[in-house]
Formats: sequence, structure tokens, C-alpha cells
Amino acid sequence: MDPEKSSGLVSEPQSPLNTVTKALESPTSTGFRTVVVDDKEVWRKVDRRLLPALAVMYLFSFMDRANIGNARLQGLEKQLNMSGDQYNLALTLFFVPYCICEFPSNLIIKKFRPSRWLPLITVVWGLIVVVTGFVRNFPELLAARLLLGVAEAGFFPGVVYYLSLWYPRYMYQTRIAWFFGAASMAGAFSGLFAYAIGFMDGWRGLKGWSWIFIIEGTLTVLVGIAAYFMMVDLPATATFLTPDERQFVLDSQRLYATSLGEEEHFELRHVWDAITDWQVYIFVFISLGFVTPLYGITFFSPTIINSFGYTPAITQLLSIPPYVVATICVYIWAHYSDKLQLRSPFLLIALVVSFIGYAINISNAPVAVKYFGIFFCVTGSYGGIPGLVSRQGNNTSGQYKRAIALALHIGFANFGGAIGSGIFRKRDSPRFLLGFGIELMLIGLSMIAICVIVLTYRRINSRRDEIQRGEAGVRLGNDVLEERRRQGDKAVDFRYAL
Repeated sequence: MDPEKSSGLVSEPQSPLNTVTKALESPTSTGFRTVVVDDKEVWRKVDRRLLPALAVMYLFSFMDRANIGNARLQGLEKQLNMSGDQYNLALTLFFVPYCICEFPSNLIIKKFRPSRWLPLITVVWGLIVVVTGFVRNFPELLAARLLLGVAEAGFFPGVVYYLSLWYPRYMYQTRIAWFFGAASMAGAFSGLFAYAIGFMDGWRGLKGWSWIFIIEGTLTVLVGIAAYFMMVDLPATATFLTPDERQFVLDSQRLYATSLGEEEHFELRHVWDAITDWQVYIFVFISLGFVTPLYGITFFSPTIINSFGYTPAITQLLSIPPYVVATICVYIWAHYSDKLQLRSPFLLIALVVSFIGYAINISNAPVAVKYFGIFFCVTGSYGGIPGLVSRQGNNTSGQYKRAIALALHIGFANFGGAIGSGIFRKRDSPRFLLGFGIELMLIGLSMIAICVIVLTYRRINSRRDEIQRGEAGVRLGNDVLEERRRQGDKAVDFRYAL
């Protein structure tokens, strides 16, 4: 058997001291040397170096695309003479370039270096947000949203792919959660910022909604500049780790089969393998039950809460608590998903929670109960995303194929944002029956799809178990091992994460 796939190179951290790993001397070598490191300290070093910068950048990424909902309460529509569903159109237009540009961006990041590409696009979209504060008519707002979609497109799929190159399979979701938790916190910060910035209304001749964009965009630019000096690229070149620690990280990847066949150069077959992978499309289908509700509630929670009869200032404050609860649940669910090495149960829990929240809000319940339902809507919508994208990363092998598959998955799934942007129409207030009804339908379909994919994974894993049992005691040739490396997640010694 191939030593990269079958030997115990490293175990899930059991002791904080003296974890021993066998590390390959080179990608093609059959020799080994012993590496002794403090495994928990290594991962703490990696976490401290990677996650803070990524989390803060994503916090502002989500704030910058969603703050239009807060700006709406501060007079955006009135000053730009918007009417009917023009607000929904402005939201929807963001997702057209956002979805299209995610795929090429994940190819660029391989060539341009993550430590340069991610801070660069952060600065660019921050400048676009600043400019949005100075638009004076609806067409200019549409142009700003279009450019914002182009600039932000590469960030989320780029980070998801980037983290998959650092963390082994069952440490991955927790790190995605620490990064993605910034998105749910963005909902809280956005409401808090909007409440405070609202008092600047009229200062220097600008309305409060303009200052929301100008101040938050300026902060984003500063964050992007700081990230340029903080970020690193890949484990093999990480100078903040010792040589033994770098080898430990690389071997941890190999153990969990998230990097089988990773020593590869780009070939067109990687694109074809990703495009024809059935997993991509069922994950897109499942994602609609998370992404559509997520963007629907993110963009329209201020409007929905305002429809309960509260003033704009009180509405901004009331929009904060649901996102705080959602952030806590994102971290808790991710921790136990990695600890139990299971993805699907937590995805189903998130969908059930979300379903309860939307069911409450489509009903004729009292205002207090509906506000309580908002907590469920936000928590369920945000809570499942880390598990969904980490499962795609876990179950797609090969650097280029994973980069392309993640971009396709996230890109197509984000069309759910376009759906969520258009279904909460002003004329449907205060019940929003169309919006809540569509959300409930998509959530229910996602529940069914998750059950289908779990049964499919179990069947494939079981069949591969049988094949390998038949190979017991058989020494496989190098040509067979090389072919299995090329096959990646299609190889008989790859097991899908459930």
C-alpha cells in the first residue's frame, strides 16, 4: 500500500507534547525521517497567523455587501428617487458578477499567491464601497453594486480553498467556522455601526446612508493594507514555522487524504474533472436551502423588523442580537462536527432550526414571537454554511480540482443570493408571504438532498471497503499507486466524509 495513504503519519491530536510523525523527505522519496513536535502548539501558531486576518477581512466583506439594508433605513431610496422593486434589483445585480467571477478567481489565486491576491481584492472592494457613498442616482448605485460583485467574488471561495491547503480533514470545519463566523458577526456590527453613524446624518452635507458606506469602506481599505503584511502563503514556505513544524503540517494533510495527488501541475483535465463531478451539483442544490435564506434574512431583516412598527434607530439595534446568537452556534456546531467527524447531522440541525424560524414568520403570530423567529432564521441560515463548504473541500481531492470545484459550488450556490434578494418585495409587507414561502420550500428540498447524498456516500464507501479487503496482502505496483493518486477522490482508497 502507498505509505502516504495507509501509514499512520500522524493522529488526531491526543497529547499536547511529543507527537511523533513520519515525514516524507520529498514528494517522490520513499525514505522517512522522524519529526517530534508539540502538535497543539503547531496548530495554535497556524491559527494565530491565519485566522484573525481572514476573519476581519470577511467581516468587512459581508458588512460591505449587506450594509445596503441598513442604508435603506437611513434614506437611501428616498434620496436616489427609487421606487417599486428597484431596491431588489440593486441587490440582485451584485450576484451576477459575483457568481461568474468566483471560478476564474480561484485559478488566479494559485498563480498570484494568496497573501497578495486576498488583500488586494479587499482594498479594491473597500474603495468601491467608499465611492458608493457618493452616488446620486439609481443607475450609479447599480454600477457600484456591479463592481462590488466583481471585486468581492474571489474572497470567500479563495479562503475556503486556501484553508484546505493548511488543515487536515477533521480540523477544517472549525477553522472555516472561525472565519465564517465573521459573516454572522457582520450582521451585528452592521446594525451597531448603522445606529451610531445615523447620528452623522447631515454632516458635511451628506445623509446618514452615505456615511455608512464611506466609513465602512474606509475601514475595509485599512484592513486590506494591514492584511498584506500579515498573511502567509502555503505550509511549505511558511517561515513562522520551523522546518519540522512545516513537515508536520504537510503530513497531517496527507494522512486525511485531502491532499492525495496534490503534487501536481495544472492540466485541463482538472477543469473537466471538477465540471463533471456530480458532487458539485448536488452541493449547489443543497446550498440553495442555506444561501437563499441567508441572504434573504441578511438583506431584509432590518426591513422585516421595521415592519413590526419600530423606528429606524430601534430597528438597527434589534437587528443585532440574532446575529450574536448565530455566531455562537456557528462555532459550537463546527467544533462538535469536527470532534465527532460528522457533517450531515449538523447540516440537518441547521436546516430544521431555519425552517422553524421561517415557519413562525410566515404565520400570523404576534410581533414578539416573530422577532423570536428571526433568531431561528439567522442561526439556521448561517450555522450550516461552514459544514457545507468544508464537506465539499473534504470530499474533493487534488489542489486544482478542489479549487475549481469549490469555486463552481460557491459560485452557482450564490445565485441563491440573487433569489433571496428578489423575493421580499415592498408590496408584500408586512407578511412577506412570497419570500417566507420560497425559503421554506428550498429548506425542505435541501433536507431531502442531504439524506440522498449521505446514502450515496455510504454506498460508495462500503463498495470501496470491499475492494480493499480483496486487496489485503497484495503488494500494489507503483503504476497502480500513481494512477490512484491521479484519480484523487475517485480512487478506491479515498473515503467520503459523512
